[in-house]
Amino acid sequence: MCSRWVVFGLFAVLTACASMNAALHREITAIAMLAPTEGNIASGVVNFSQDGDIMQIDARVDGLMPNSIHGMHIHIVGDCRAPDGSSAGGHFNPNGSIHGGPFSEPRHGGDLGSIQADGKGTAILSIQVTGISLGKGDDSIIGRSVIVHAQGDDLASQPSGNAGPRIACGLISKNPDTFF
Repeated sequence: MCSRWVVFGLFAVLTACASMNAALHREITAIAMLAPTEGNIASGVVNFSQDGDIMQIDARVDGLMPNSIHGMHIHIVGDCRAPDGSSAGGHFNPNGSIHGGPFSEPRHGGDLGSIQADGKGTAILSIQVTGISLGKGDDSIIGRSVIVHAQGDDLASQPSGNAGPRIACGLISKNPDTFF
């Protein structure tokens, strides 16, 4: 009888350790649900997951003009209430850098480049960047917004890449299934 309790106790300890180890290695995640600004129909979802210094960004945007190019950026304010998306403020720029592409240095933390719509008006993005986080520091994007613009980002014009009006906006928030 005693050996049964020892086996049960060992099983319980191993299960607890495995659960704790999985929680420690769980990706930190967030999501932005994109809604159209006034007069537009673009909408979609942007998923963020962080593993160390690497931020994985996966997005799907529908309702774009077929075969069009659109700038996509993280903006400093998590407010999409203005009809034109202007309440989201400028690009998220925690280091005070100049505008650039997602892989150039220097660049704004929020510079994600452009997305390309297919023949049906759907754009898919999968990109890994550094310089932003889902934590609590100055580089955190939680509570900020994602903006999709009417034109492509030229990756050079200051301060925002000459990407035109804002056609979709979404608040970046923690995925409710994620914890620290």
